[in-house]
Amino acid sequence: MISNRMYRTASLAIAAAVLTASGPAIAKSKKEKEREAAAARADVMNPRLAGFAQGTAVHAYYRRYRGPDWFKDDGAAAARLAMIMRRAQLEGLSQGPSLALEIESAALTAKSQDPAQRGAAEQLLSAIWVTYLETIQRPSSDVIFGYPSMTPRPTPVERVLSAAAAAPSLAQHLDAAASVNLIYNQLRDSAWTQLGGTPAAIPDRRVVMNLDRLRSMPRTERFALVNIANQTLTMYENNQPVDSMKVVVGMQDLPTPMISSVIYYATFNPYWNVPEHLVRKTVAPNVLKTGMSYLTARGYQVMTSWAADATAVAPTTVDWAAVASGNLRVRVRQMPNAGNSMGKIKFSFENGEGIFLHDTPTKEYFAKPLRTLSNGCVRLEDARRFGKWLLKREPVAPSATPEQFVQLPVGVPVYITYLTATESNGKIAFLNDIYGWDAGGKFKPLGSAASAAR
Repeated sequence: MISNRMYRTASLAIAAAVLTASGPAIAKSKKEKEREAAAARADVMNPRLAGFAQGTAVHAYYRRYRGPDWFKDDGAAAARLAMIMRRAQLEGLSQGPSLALEIESAALTAKSQDPAQRGAAEQLLSAIWVTYLETIQRPSSDVIFGYPSMTPRPTPVERVLSAAAAAPSLAQHLDAAASVNLIYNQLRDSAWTQLGGTPAAIPDRRVVMNLDRLRSMPRTERFALVNIANQTLTMYENNQPVDSMKVVVGMQDLPTPMISSVIYYATFNPYWNVPEHLVRKTVAPNVLKTGMSYLTARGYQVMTSWAADATAVAPTTVDWAAVASGNLRVRVRQMPNAGNSMGKIKFSFENGEGIFLHDTPTKEYFAKPLRTLSNGCVRLEDARRFGKWLLKREPVAPSATPEQFVQLPVGVPVYITYLTATESNGKIAFLNDIYGWDAGGKFKPLGSAASAAR
């Protein structure tokens, strides 16, 4: 006979077993459905992905993680991506308009209840987004980067998609990621407005080339920008211009290259290393004609080499006729003085072509409308004012000793570029292509120690 106590214990055990069996079974079924749907979305690779350089990487990401939800909120993010693609021709992605059509088609497919179709559409949009970011993150053509770390590099696929998937608003995230820098955005957006927002319109090639040059502009709030095309230097703080001045840039046969680098120090009482072509064409013939007094009067020294520890040698030991004929190369430098071509101060930065920003005694050049008059270096209208902005104090030489190096409080990025298309109040103006670079011309690096004389 079973007692009441034993009956109650057995009943509780049976009930517990039923609850244990039924509860997890219901929960497991729901999770299984979610996993099956996710697997269906991830396992089916959109055949179109094969046409993208990172298509395989995008599919691999979806095999491991949940990607961005392009179609939530009535597809707001997908619509925004389509808009970005319609204008992408301006940014160097020629297939942008056709990709916009694919996005719109994928959005219709995603409305299907089939998880596999939706997943394939999601992967396609992610591949398009990755492709776009790689386009606007690639290095500008013909720009010399002073440091390897300054060279733009595409963000890895996993980071691109993880950031998009984690964004509270995917549409807003797209706008933020597509924002390259202030000047780039203004030129791109104004050009798109002038095209009437019509993807069928053919963008001006000059705008596309200028946007390419602007991609590598330093992404900092404080930087200096030299525009070779209109021979001006502009200082920026908090992404806004705070001061500007005229500059002199290289002649057509000795053009100033496009450079992205950083200024870390100022040099007071600088030497001037005379460019090799001037040593051959001007210095040597004058020495042969007037003697060593030509060198003495100008404070010229002949150095043993281009090394930092080079020493001066007697100019009488040089075969100046061989120098004039181009059969002998010598380094000639000018001591600091009132006529020194570097003036009283210069600002160096890594670039491999011996390009500086510097003072100059020939102030009359700044009255000229076209100031392509240097050997490649950039001469400043007011080097003292620029030095004060860099140093955040009055630029005073520590002593009268040559080559006095004074470190800046913090390095300041400098970007020398060639902007022949500029934006102002929503309108685009085109400048003269003084070097012919818009027409297909290219800068030819000197690539030798002699370039330090520029």
